[in-house]
Amino acid sequence: MIFWLLIGAAALFVFLGGLRAFERASVTSLKSLGAWILALGGLSLVVLLILTGKGFLALSGLVMFGPLLWQQWKGAQGTGAQKPGASRPPPNRGNGAMSRAEALAVLGLKPGASEAEIRDAHRRLMRAAHPDHGGSDWLATRINQARDVLLG
Repeated sequence: MIFWLLIGAAALFVFLGGLRAFERASVTSLKSLGAWILALGGLSLVVLLILTGKGFLALSGLVMFGPLLWQQWKGAQGTGAQKPGASRPPPNRGNGAMSRAEALAVLGLKPGASEAEIRDAHRRLMRAAHPDHGGSDWLATRINQARDVLLG
């Protein structure tokens, strides 16, 4: 009896710890967790179908979802395709000052961009990079700094 109470208390402790970690997790890590759960569940289903003698059903499911899985896997491998406007972060200059050329690179703009283009690029990039939406504090700061440099 005591053994089962201890097991129950340990399970409750683990569950509450998981809830606390879930509460602090970013959107990106939650999406990644969901993808892993789906992938492992699908793999378990395929193994169970094969073990129960329904290998043809498992194979047909893999053929049906194969192209989608392949596309997702290739996207995760980083085939060189980047999001429009996304660029590598500029090198750290030590003093934190950003040049006009760096600001244009951060926002993905060409020299001579208008104020409206600068504001549009800033708004578009901040939608993806804002810390409240799972983005990076550092990247959001660089995007804001680039806007300030270009708009004065």
